[in-house]
Amino acid sequence: MLRGLYTAVSGMITQQKKQEVITNNMANVSTNGFKEDTLNVKSFDEVLIQNYDKQVNGINVKNQIGSISLGSQIDGSSTNFAEGTYISTDEPLDFAVSGAGFFKVEDGSGKEFYTRDGHFSLNNQGYLVDQNGNYVIGKNAKTNLEDRIKLDSTDVTSDGSGNISDNGKVNYKLSTYTFADNNSLTKVGDNLYSGEAASLNQNGEIKQKTLEGSNVNIIDSMVDMMTTMRAYEANQKVISAINETLGKAVNEVGSVR
Repeated sequence: MLRGLYTAVSGMITQQKKQEVITNNMANVSTNGFKEDTLNVKSFDEVLIQNYDKQVNGINVKNQIGSISLGSQIDGSSTNFAEGTYISTDEPLDFAVSGAGFFKVEDGSGKEFYTRDGHFSLNNQGYLVDQNGNYVIGKNAKTNLEDRIKLDSTDVTSDGSGNISDNGKVNYKLSTYTFADNNSLTKVGDNLYSGEAASLNQNGEIKQKTLEGSNVNIIDSMVDMMTTMRAYEANQKVISAINETLGKAVNEVGSVR
């Protein structure tokens, strides 16, 4: 009976965490380039139940009854990197990656991050930055090296390869990067990822005056949330039933009447 109580509690903990993940997805349904997360759940190792009640030739022998599960546990989370819907804008500094690839940005200390959110702007020094003020990285046409992109104005044009024309001259190329396994990326907040072993994306297409929307399906998320709530409530009822049975066992079984 106590084992059933532990099983139900582990189920409640799992469903509560799953609901937190779904809620975060729904909260970011309008976030540019956001990728939804899924909670991974696995069962605890099953326990073999056996006894020695069976007799053979007057001798008690081992009798295997079967196995019993001890409930579920959280096995981390995974991110769905499917593309979101592309939205046309009238802003020349809005960019989107079509297909695989991430924009690279770096903070003031030079730490690098990756993002699918291409809603950029110019800071007061003329550098192309994301919404958090991180510098957007591209290839300098003069040095052919990675560098922070600096523009003279917002009146720029870009081709599908990311070459940015500023005052009629291409000084930078907006580069994108890929990874052998996107699951190696870690979300660090502010719609950014950290990762290692990034490769320059040779086949990615960059769309100007376009933003990639979130890939969260709000209908599916609402259905998942309702299913999770029902599962949570079912575990609550199991705990209540076990608690009531234990109360009777303590207070009524064996009492003198």
